[in-house]
Amino acid sequence: MNRQQTVSSSILLAALGYFVDIYDLILFSIVRIKSLRSIGVPDDSLLSEGVYLLNMQMGGMLLGGILWGILGDKRGRLSVLLGSIFLYSIANIANGFVHSVEMYAFLRLIAGIGLAGELGAGITLVSEAMTKETRTYGTTIVAVVGILGAILAALIGDLCDWRVAYFVGGGMGIALLLLRIKASESSLFQKASAARIKRGNLMLLFGSAANILKYLRCILIGIPLWFVIGILITFAPEFGKALGMAQPPSAGKAVMFSYVGLALGGLASGTLSQMLSSHKKAVAVFMALNAAFMLLYLVGRHPSLPMFYLTCLGLGFASGYWALFVTIAAEQFGTNIRATVATTVPNFVRGSVVPLTLSFQALRADYGIIPGALIVAGFCCVVAFLALVHLEETHGKELDYTQ
Repeated sequence: MNRQQTVSSSILLAALGYFVDIYDLILFSIVRIKSLRSIGVPDDSLLSEGVYLLNMQMGGMLLGGILWGILGDKRGRLSVLLGSIFLYSIANIANGFVHSVEMYAFLRLIAGIGLAGELGAGITLVSEAMTKETRTYGTTIVAVVGILGAILAALIGDLCDWRVAYFVGGGMGIALLLLRIKASESSLFQKASAARIKRGNLMLLFGSAANILKYLRCILIGIPLWFVIGILITFAPEFGKALGMAQPPSAGKAVMFSYVGLALGGLASGTLSQMLSSHKKAVAVFMALNAAFMLLYLVGRHPSLPMFYLTCLGLGFASGYWALFVTIAAEQFGTNIRATVATTVPNFVRGSVVPLTLSFQALRADYGIIPGALIVAGFCCVVAFLALVHLEETHGKELDYTQ
């Protein structure tokens, strides 16, 4: 297989993997209400049990991010792409058979561990396969194709029984696993492996204060993205009610519109980064848009359904710097620790939903759902912008180096 074929194959397999990953990751947000009602959860407990299950899934992603990240640097990017998709596919098939909240929670934990490996390993593989001048295009393609998985999840989740929706996700994962068996490993990883240098050692990451601060900043710039998806979009029905809407919005449609926006925003942010020759400037533009749409979402009163869904579309578009944010993280560190960073950073961001939802729940009890969300949103935006200001610009940076 020549270089161009290797690059094309890496992009295709990473993009399809992210497609299945996003389908499975977001499916719970779509089928939350009808699945919980189906297993006997009363209406007044739908929000609290939904937060519990979401936190189990995201907690699994925190654990999985560490596991798959270290494995990706020690055993290769391909081993993560194979192992993670197998684990979350089996967990999602099993999820279609649950009849209790406890089993539901356990399987969301296992699925979360599996889902944690997909994006970081895929972005790392594509970044290392492409030239420094073109890799933003590759990671943008992965993001755009992957995000379309949420649109399919919204359609399947609304049209089919929730158990069938989980079976579809697991089946797609098993099919992709078979396609990946003959995929090629990253040449930069093979080079580092042959040199027998230390790889996947957390001390390479946490051995200096400078590296710790850089790593934390990589995480913080992504925090607003999962506040939007994990709280504003996931609990759209509850926010619609609090905003005084005559007809509460559907979680499935809110997810679908937001992820259409994410796909468009991913394409726009990657293109803007190439035009400006700067990842940081492009992310700063999208952060400002994100803050504006959060405010629009939360301060509106009695919005119509079309206006609410249009705002969800805008929130998604403004959150479209997700792949760019993961690319920035991957480019900050050397080949021997890159997979660990690129895998753990997005999963710590996803895992941030746990403290964010707990904070939101506490503030909601004291101040109400809208003021509580505004306080959390403000915190997320401020810390993300401060973190971005102090990060190194990595657009066009050569990646053939070790930590």
